[in-house]
Amino acid sequence: MLWTTVSVVLAVLAALGNAAASVLQRRAAAVERPGPSGRRLSWLPGLLRRPVWLWGAATLVLSAVCQAGALATGPLAVVQPVMTTELLFTLVLGSVVFRQRPGGRAWAAFVAMVVGLAALLGLVRPSGGSASVPDDRWMVAAPLMAALVVALVVVAFRLPSAPRASVLGSATAVLFGATAALMKDAISRLADDGLVALLTAWQTYGVAVAGASGFLLLQLTLHAGTLVASQPALTLGDAFLSVVLGATLFDERLSLGWRVLPELVALALISVGSVHLARSPAVAGTSEKEIW
Repeated sequence: MLWTTVSVVLAVLAALGNAAASVLQRRAAAVERPGPSGRRLSWLPGLLRRPVWLWGAATLVLSAVCQAGALATGPLAVVQPVMTTELLFTLVLGSVVFRQRPGGRAWAAFVAMVVGLAALLGLVRPSGGSASVPDDRWMVAAPLMAALVVALVVVAFRLPSAPRASVLGSATAVLFGATAALMKDAISRLADDGLVALLTAWQTYGVAVAGASGFLLLQLTLHAGTLVASQPALTLGDAFLSVVLGATLFDERLSLGWRVLPELVALALISVGSVHLARSPAVAGTSEKEIW
């Protein structure tokens, strides 16, 4: 129980860091002029020269440290859903940075997400599980997730702005979920066999590859469309995939049975709250006219 509490606290801190990074990078992306047509990444060098974007990137590193600590002390199926609170922190921080006071709808969405998340974790009650994953499971899971990301990205660039952002958000969620699972597996090597085992484990380098790919794809997602389109898919996709990976890779036990129906209701509350929070100007960094 104590370690689960520590894990939840670290996950909340990681979510706070992600929210701060999201707001800072969204602010940088909003003022960065798009490059010439046909050059999809022409805007990236401009972002790299913006201090606000660099601060956002640095905050992501601190967030990753907190997330690693959370994954080392608690189940994957607990840590990643708790990190959906990122959107709640984004509401608060965005209201300050973008000078947009949250309206009644935003606060109602805030409450819906909090209630839905608390109910979901209370009903699913992830527990147990192993700290590491057998390599044969990764040989199945890793290619499937990589193929899914590639397919989503290919489809995304054939779509207009809003659906493109949603599909790219889903692809980014897959990479974030994979990064979290690889990170938890890699950390177990450090706890069991020391630093050398951590540095020689392929999972450690998998974290670097998946994390860097997810970071780049996140930038593409932010430029593809509004947070209304991308954030719900990103937030919910990461949480849902992590619950699945926790059960299939780490043997974490989930309470289902008769609880499935209320769990779906809780998930619906999180979904509705996520959509409406993403519509809030305090989160999206836009004016009320642009959103409503």
